Amino acid sequence: MLLVHPGGPFWRNKDLGTWTIPKGEIAEGETPLEAAKREFQEETGLPPGEPLIPLGEIRQAGGKFVTAWAFEGDCIPSELFSNTFEMEWPPRSGKMATFPEIEKAEWFSLREAELRILASQIPLLHRLMQSLP
Repeated sequence: MLLVHPGGPFWRNKDLGTWTIPKGEIAEGETPLEAAKREFQEETGLPPGEPLIPLGEIRQAGGKFVTAWAFEGDCIPSELFSNTFEMEWPPRSGKMATFPEIEKAEWFSLREAELRILASQIPLLHRLMQSLP
């Protein structure tokens, strides 16, 4: 399973339970599938492969709904690159800093992915495993 680790100072030095699937907000006029494809490419620098396997929707602990798809693919995680975001850092400093949205990506076995991924996204891993022949 390819998982990504969020970038930025809040996620630094955190590991277990912080990895995620590439995901993001749906833009106005965009379908969930179009958003998933766009976000995957923005966060990894790669277009998603085909065919896409629908994994359905989950609700994350913070209340955000995520609709996900999976595909079979291959890449060298260290060669992936992400878009960036700006935020005030350090807090209340008045200084803006730029961070990658995704700090890194790695391949994990299902067992390791279950330890690394956000707990609310674990059902997506199980749905993927159930959908495979």
